[in-house]
Amino acid sequence: MAKDKPAERMKRKDYEKELEKLQVELCHLQDYVRANKLRVIILFEGRDAAGKGGTIKAITEKVSPRVFRVVALPAPSDRQKTQLFFQRYMEQFPAGGEIVIFDRSWYNRAGVEYVMGFCTPAEHERFLSLCPQMEKYVVDGGIVLIKIWLEVGMDEQERRFRARIDDPVRQWKLSPMDLESYRRWYDYSRARDQMLRKTSTKHAPWFIIRSDDKRRARLNCIAHLLKAIPHKRIKKDKVKLPRRSDKGRYNDRAGLRGLNFVAERY
Repeated sequence: MAKDKPAERMKRKDYEKELEKLQVELCHLQDYVRANKLRVIILFEGRDAAGKGGTIKAITEKVSPRVFRVVALPAPSDRQKTQLFFQRYMEQFPAGGEIVIFDRSWYNRAGVEYVMGFCTPAEHERFLSLCPQMEKYVVDGGIVLIKIWLEVGMDEQERRFRARIDDPVRQWKLSPMDLESYRRWYDYSRARDQMLRKTSTKHAPWFIIRSDDKRRARLNCIAHLLKAIPHKRIKKDKVKLPRRSDKGRYNDRAGLRGLNFVAERY
């Protein structure tokens, strides 16, 4: 990692100014991906409360969900548990003109499944062995694969967990699994170290982003993605609104009279 001393937290005004610039560039990236039928996978991993959801929201806020598709798979069904491990993830892979963002991915096996005992040590070892091969197959097939690890510190994670406890609109983010991950900090650290060591390859390297300051993390992440996905601005004709036709003109407001409108409380 580049440095150990955290920078001063970024001010909201500065953050919003820079975010707007980057989101404009994401829209240009979107046009290029769609026009050239690129296939891109961006996967986000990190500890609980590392800021994955907020970072993904910042990326997707101003772009089309038809191009930037977010995948956050639930626990596997009984049927999926009998499939090949990678199968349900590969079903979500992009077609031409799509960017698929995995909010957690097949790396669940190297993290929560391993630490919590949801897979056997043999299954964990097999995953770490086969994963680089699978990812090489994906990359060789023409898919751009970007792997992001958000690294949050122990103190900051605790602060965020405590904030969730006291906030009724964020309490849903605090699950029993989150509390267990908080308790097993060092187990997760060892699992992280092993995962990064075994699966960061030349064809699919891990990129680590410090996320104690959520604002800086989001900006750094978007800037990295824009650099990692080669693109250029697509020249487009200026859009002009056509003239409305008066053919069949009638009082279309009158047709709504007597229908049920929502009460205007605000």
